[in-house]
Amino acid sequence: MQTKIPSTSNVMTTLLRADFITQWRNRRSVIMVLLVPVIIVISWKSLVARLGGPFVLSNCITVGLTAIGLMGYTNSIARDRDKGIFQRLRVAPVPSWSIMMSRLVVQLVMILLVTLGVFFAGYYFDKISMPMQGYSLAFICALVGGAVYLSLGQVIVGLIQNPETVSSTTRLVYFAFIMVGMFGELGVLGKEIGEIVKWSPYGAVKRIISDSLQPGAWNIHSSIALLVTFGYTMIFSVLGINWFKWNSR
Repeated sequence: MQTKIPSTSNVMTTLLRADFITQWRNRRSVIMVLLVPVIIVISWKSLVARLGGPFVLSNCITVGLTAIGLMGYTNSIARDRDKGIFQRLRVAPVPSWSIMMSRLVVQLVMILLVTLGVFFAGYYFDKISMPMQGYSLAFICALVGGAVYLSLGQVIVGLIQNPETVSSTTRLVYFAFIMVGMFGELGVLGKEIGEIVKWSPYGAVKRIISDSLQPGAWNIHSSIALLVTFGYTMIFSVLGINWFKWNSR
């Protein structure tokens, strides 16, 4: 009797279908991830005239990317690992990389949805209008920025095995990133902290999204921020992959 090994394309299709179904069943958490940056956009309407539309939109998108990478992706990986789902998938005739790739594709779709939601809210509630080229480039930069937080989430889930500890850690890191990042960008925490924030993961991602929304504003500092973003992604990815364990024991 000959065992037929499924093709990689069939494996990816099946995994993607299963992961999207799981995401749909957890749609309450998806809605919360979408709502937080949209609510911030609406509540920051008064800042549009003072700080500009790109500033408001880029901050809100960055908040959404942080939530996706640190809250959504990390907690789902920790939960499934604790339930033994990864162990069962690994004994199946599927390549290990396809298991994680399927999860990442779902999160990339989430990044696009959050970015689109922020743009719609900014346009209809705050009357923020950017050139079409700016919107297109911002989508690309949002994917690049989202990779930073997905890889950072991989580091956390690689270092910590217990899913409850992962959840509490991601919430703490998320809160720290948002509070320090947002208030640092506004100059509330002082000049020194503000400079540090500019080159932190939050500041670098926010910078490339903001400058991509207005292509004419892209300069050498924007390019450096893009390189810094790639650097963060590479470092976090290497550490996260090396430290990750397929089971929680």
